[in-house]
Amino acid sequence: MAGIHVTDIEAAINYWREREPASDGVTLSPPLRALAEVYALMVFFHEQEADEFSMPGPAMEAWLAWYESTPDTPCIAICSTSQGDSVCKGCGRTFDEVQHWTHLRPAQKRETWRRITQLGEAWRFNRYAERARGEQVQARLFDDADTASGG
Repeated sequence: MAGIHVTDIEAAINYWREREPASDGVTLSPPLRALAEVYALMVFFHEQEADEFSMPGPAMEAWLAWYESTPDTPCIAICSTSQGDSVCKGCGRTFDEVQHWTHLRPAQKRETWRRITQLGEAWRFNRYAERARGEQVQARLFDDADTASGG
């Protein structure tokens, strides 16, 4: 059973802190308060994951709103599982995860994202990530040069 990892709760809290900051510097918005209560219990009980099925409704709704702001799939459109690999070289997901991705619950998807990110072995985390960063740098340089020339 997939749980919601504490780092995802923290990310959702930060999402809501930015989205609905406290006007008085103290009062939390309802979604933030709901997530903070779950987070506090996790810290108190030294838990790394919250049970997705017993999470209070408002906290789950707040977490799902954050989840919807994240990329759905780690796919980079280079799928080696279609060539017979048990783990995709492009994204790092297993054959079963690739095949059943659309049927996985959000917590299961995040569990997969966490695993492949920690491993960092898939091409999405090295070759193509480096290429994408290089293209972003080149685009910024081009924009800066264009601005400097008055274009």
